[in-house]
Amino acid sequence: MPDLDSQPIEQFLQYLNIERRLSPLTLKHYRRDLSAFHEFCRAQAVNEWKQLDKHHLRAFISQRHRKGLISSSLQRELSAVRSFFKYLLREGQVHHNPAQGVRAPRMPRKLPKALDVDQMNRLLEIQGDDPLVVRDRAILELLYSSGLRLAELVSLNLADVDLKDAMVRITGKGSKTRVVPIGRMARDALQQWFQIRHALAGNGENAVFVSRRGTRLSPRTIQQRLHEWGIRQGVDTGIHPHKMRHSFATHLLESSGDLRAVQELLGHADISTTQVYTHLDFQHLASVYDKAHPRARKKRS
Repeated sequence: MPDLDSQPIEQFLQYLNIERRLSPLTLKHYRRDLSAFHEFCRAQAVNEWKQLDKHHLRAFISQRHRKGLISSSLQRELSAVRSFFKYLLREGQVHHNPAQGVRAPRMPRKLPKALDVDQMNRLLEIQGDDPLVVRDRAILELLYSSGLRLAELVSLNLADVDLKDAMVRITGKGSKTRVVPIGRMARDALQQWFQIRHALAGNGENAVFVSRRGTRLSPRTIQQRLHEWGIRQGVDTGIHPHKMRHSFATHLLESSGDLRAVQELLGHADISTTQVYTHLDFQHLASVYDKAHPRARKKRS
């Protein structure tokens, strides 16, 4: 019996790379998820992609669930398989998409954790004029000011930052671009960094943020530096880039109540992704209510 051909997976990954221009990390996830699915299908003695149906997909998800994968990972794997079959359908290699309508087990929706304003102010009160300190202060201020993802911050080039108009052009997921304002404190921090950046940057390096070796900062280095600054500044919770983004969105929504504006600034394609912050805001309001309302306060013993 012939083995199940893996070539269509390679062709699909090439399509995602060349035509969809997905990031290397996203392609890595697609490859891993589809490799797991391919191994499952081979174990089930499937020798043609068009043989697969919904029962195979449900069996695959059940098996992965038994192996301990959490719901978010199952949903990602199922999404990869669904996209793969959509491609095969377009190429005429299958007659239907067996992943259509199959759902992974639901996971409890976790609210993003954000710093409160006092914690954020404490974190950003970084003193010193050492080049790395000036650089890190600009990174933290920009993350909080403009709500960038880690990958967006890493990929920033000098031409993307316009300090005169206080704007930054961001290339987000799916190579979509958006223009976001830069706050006054972040603009000041960036100006200080740009005045000394040349002392670190290598010849021809276009990255906004560079390492002591003069090359573009890596995501891992930024994560480490933020974690270290959280400890140094005495913030009693772990600091990472996504927490800065969550804090940006939460504080903006609490102040403005404008969900659509927050969606645009975050670069969310679907407003349902942004709506999680309304639950976070409600949690804050409920806490205030419990502490303040005469009928909500607990009686003192």
